[in-house]
Amino acid sequence: MERRVDAKNHKKILCLGLVCLDIVSVVDEFPREDSDSRCVSQRWQRGGNASNSCTVLSLLGSSCAFMGSLCAGPAASFLVEDFTRRAIDVSRLVWQPAGQTPSACCVVCPSSGSRTVLLADTNIPDVTSQDFEAVDLSAFKWIHWEARNADEQLKMMQRVERHNAALPRQQKITVSVEIEKPREDLYGLFSHADVVFVSKDVACRLGFDNPRDALRGLRGRLRAGAVLICPWAEKGADAADVDGTLLHCDAFPPERVVDTLGAGDTFNAAVIHKMADGCGLRDALTFGCRVAGGKCGFHGYHAIADILSALTRV
Repeated sequence: MERRVDAKNHKKILCLGLVCLDIVSVVDEFPREDSDSRCVSQRWQRGGNASNSCTVLSLLGSSCAFMGSLCAGPAASFLVEDFTRRAIDVSRLVWQPAGQTPSACCVVCPSSGSRTVLLADTNIPDVTSQDFEAVDLSAFKWIHWEARNADEQLKMMQRVERHNAALPRQQKITVSVEIEKPREDLYGLFSHADVVFVSKDVACRLGFDNPRDALRGLRGRLRAGAVLICPWAEKGADAADVDGTLLHCDAFPPERVVDTLGAGDTFNAAVIHKMADGCGLRDALTFGCRVAGGKCGFHGYHAIADILSALTRV
């Protein structure tokens, strides 16, 4: 892939999807049902796939913005303050007049490497295509969707397609989507993105038991020239390039797995960070695996900058 021209490099990356309040409890062992136990530590953390990806993008040095729904209140104030602390543009937030800011109870167990999430986001509306009409597309070089309300997101992507149709290739906005949840209504988004991240869960639900078969079987759902990326946890990640060439990168696990919460969001962000800067898919895939693996060795995201510094010395 060619390096982007300067006129595009100064533009931002926009991520659309969920932001929620994560209440993260770190435990020595996963609690038994109907038991009382103490956690090792507990913290509040801004969560949600698209929100987490913005955090990582910012820490990696990409200028980025977030678009999602919030309801005014103490939780939302905490989340906005954290966005601001990470230098993430939140001017496209959609403030909903009714509902409740989503929250998640997350149990992280370093001894087993597990993370268990209980999410409550049932009564807040998602961003609509009408909300998206207010976005000035000329401010962005890349727009990434966390697949959620597919009908509305499809209309948003089609707006970007119309915008791109009038532009020369080097000025077009790159569109990516993460299809993480195995829901039939989300699968229509496969064919409307330049870069598609498909989860292991979705691949398995669609009948594939390994990433290479998933890439071969799902590539027909993409539009011509699109890239398909399939991370597979401890087995690394695979991808199909624009010409169908299959690529693989092994995982880079830390010496000790501490916190896998948000590892997938970290991988997505690291790949987007590299590709948006003109890096080829193979190098972006390797970078994504390295950063996601490194993140699993720390709680939260504070060490991303240290991981990046270490990678520059590799």
